[in-house]
Amino acid sequence: MEYSKKSLGQNFLIDKNIIKKILNLTEINNKHIVEIGPGKGALTDEIIKQKPKSLIIIEKDSKLSEILKKKYIDNKIVRIFNEDILKFDLEKIIKQKSIILGNLPYNISSQILVKLIKFKKWPPKFSDLILMFQKELGEKIIASYKSLNYGRLSILTYFRLNIINKFLISSSCFKPKPKVTSIIIHFQPKKIKFNSINISNLEKITNIFFSRKRKMINKSLKKILSTNQIKNINQIKLDSRPADIKPEIYYQITSLYENS
Repeated sequence: MEYSKKSLGQNFLIDKNIIKKILNLTEINNKHIVEIGPGKGALTDEIIKQKPKSLIIIEKDSKLSEILKKKYIDNKIVRIFNEDILKFDLEKIIKQKSIILGNLPYNISSQILVKLIKFKKWPPKFSDLILMFQKELGEKIIASYKSLNYGRLSILTYFRLNIINKFLISSSCFKPKPKVTSIIIHFQPKKIKFNSINISNLEKITNIFFSRKRKMINKSLKKILSTNQIKNINQIKLDSRPADIKPEIYYQITSLYENS
């Protein structure tokens, strides 16, 4: 019987060529690797073949976690955590210059990305993030300013990450077959210029604006800033909609909010 939990958004990647394509995005050999949501270990097996220095696996499903523990019991470099990634303190256990890979559960993939973006120490201990998303969500993550999908997710992502590479994956590469196309995105952390602002505040500000995304920004701005502060914002038009505002202006608004 095939094992897959709908509630955990499980779709297992089975296409060997795609697995190789994912791992070819970076150098695995002699590196510290973290894999989120390994499922039955199709990607894990290929990672191990490339001889990483260490491999941390995080799997929420206890049945799958047990299968993986038995499978890799003799492998000294593998550590398996039967944990929910959203509650797990990954930042605490991760090693310097780690590569994080994950075929993420569709239902929580944006929350996982935001958790990784919000690491307290930045630049973080990871050097690369190679993550899989549903295509529609992926397009929101990588959307540039003025494009159709531009919004709070892309503003948060671009604040701390560079997009290095991306490619689409057909649903036929999975079992069970999802109803959607997937996208792999390869990110690397930025060494940020806007070090002064707190990422949680940027998240809060973008939430305030984009929860009223069809409305003009003047009301949202007046909620969080004084009239004098608003005058200090570069080239802002109060009759703009949230999607008309450049990421840099959201960083500036956040900075003013923090100083108010």
